[in-house]
Amino acid sequence: MTLSARNQLQGKIVDIQEGAVNGCVTLDIGGGNKIYSTISMNAIREMNLKVGAQASAVIKATSVMIGMQ
Repeated sequence: MTLSARNQLQGKIVDIQEGAVNGCVTLDIGGGNKIYSTISMNAIREMNLKVGAQASAVIKATSVMIGMQ
């Protein structure tokens, strides 16, 4: 798969909360860090996302928000 987004984080799907239209997918990227993504249930089914599967979070640079600690 070729993508223009260069920010990709590899991990394992550890949870999928299914809703009527959207679902929340939790991706464990290691080091105690998790990424949560809300996507359509159609996309979850089409991509055959399952708990335990390896997956990537693809983040466009224009969508990253930086904050101060």
